[in-house]
Amino acid sequence: MEETFDVVVVGGGPGGEVVADRIVRSGMTAVLVEAEAVGGECSYRACVPSKALLRPGAAREAARSVDGSRQAVTAALDPARVLARRDRFTGRGDDTGQADWLTSAGIPLVRGHGRLAGERRVEVTGADCAVRILRARYAVVLSPGTEPALPPVEGLDRIGVWTNRQATTADAVPERLVVLGGGVVACEMATAWGSLGSTVTLLVRDQALLTGWEPRAGEEVARGLTTLGVTVRFGVSALRVARDGAARTVTVETDDGAVLACDEVLAAVGRRPRTADLGLETVGLPGGDWLPVDDTCRVTALDGSWLYAVGDVNHRAPLTHMAKYQARACAAAIAERAAGRPADSGDWQAWSAQADHVAVPQAVFTHPEIASVGLTERAAREAGVAVRVVEYRIGDVTGAALYADDYRGYAKLVVDETRGVVVGCTLTGPMATELIHTATVAIVGEVPLERLRHTVPAFPTVSEVWLRLLEAYGI
Repeated sequence: MEETFDVVVVGGGPGGEVVADRIVRSGMTAVLVEAEAVGGECSYRACVPSKALLRPGAAREAARSVDGSRQAVTAALDPARVLARRDRFTGRGDDTGQADWLTSAGIPLVRGHGRLAGERRVEVTGADCAVRILRARYAVVLSPGTEPALPPVEGLDRIGVWTNRQATTADAVPERLVVLGGGVVACEMATAWGSLGSTVTLLVRDQALLTGWEPRAGEEVARGLTTLGVTVRFGVSALRVARDGAARTVTVETDDGAVLACDEVLAAVGRRPRTADLGLETVGLPGGDWLPVDDTCRVTALDGSWLYAVGDVNHRAPLTHMAKYQARACAAAIAERAAGRPADSGDWQAWSAQADHVAVPQAVFTHPEIASVGLTERAAREAGVAVRVVEYRIGDVTGAALYADDYRGYAKLVVDETRGVVVGCTLTGPMATELIHTATVAIVGEVPLERLRHTVPAFPTVSEVWLRLLEAYGI
């Protein structure tokens, strides 16, 4: 017996939740299918717990950055209390609160593994192996997320390797931790566990951290990690790992001949789509691949307008806030099309996730914090933009000097000289993650620099850096 809804959403992470909510708010019906915990990876094993682990170290550092309060901070972090605070945010994976919210929002929850079973049809297998068939009148939205990809290191699958899941939920601080990777997860987790007392070694295959960012950002994070006591080794990869059964110690052999001993190994080298068992073959699509979409999040490899994909699985902007943004656009597109309207024309429409291409903000909570939005200088030049770069030391701003003694921060604007607008921004230093939204507004709004000169920052705040950047530009 089939149950019919206007929209069937497979995957109850941030993107799936928002799609279902927006669909119901529009007056249509939606059902949400989730095999694990409502709220997804972000709520329990990624964004939320990682930031809960990082914040105590950042707070301690902030207190120690000001003379007068520095002298009052004499003890190290209390790992037990830090981990307990993290658990209060995640509920140790208990999704009762988020499931209750679905009920209050009028969204039925079907627990089980959902997979396509033909056009507009989803088959859900529950924990008791019972099967329910859900049919969509208008659309099926896939939001299964991604899973960690392990590098080809001999023995890695036999040592109980950490991924982001173990790194954000561990109940004890490992005495020694080896991290494989040089991206955001690797840098944040090296920062978190290093601040909690772990001796951390970062093995980075490339010659820099965060290679997709402006070079200065990776350099500043590397400096901060070194200051924290983390050993960062560039141009080095793990060849093989093994765990001693009795001592539980892990040995890591690297391609430069070194042998490291540690208690845990964290693999943070990328992710892959969770589409291998999603039933894609029942509608003529290959399983295991990413799902490319247009700006309405409609899957482009399939004819018709009934299959959509939001969040990391479409490989556009793999960040929680962008998954929610895509979900809002996706729901608007579905509602428009259900009403017989095309939803396929015009810039910056409610149903177009256009910011995916030009203004994806990123916030990384290392020490120092780093944040970016839009194009790097290199990407802008490669795109043929008439680039002018403006840089400024944030510590020279009065508000920054008051915020922290010896404030160290860096701001870089990438300007399109032809249009006279900002197309990229990178910030490092305390408060960088809070300052980036100003640049996001400027880029999305395509605000002319001549108009930005009238956006007056309050004195004395760190935000005054925007005035200094415009002055450096010549406005």
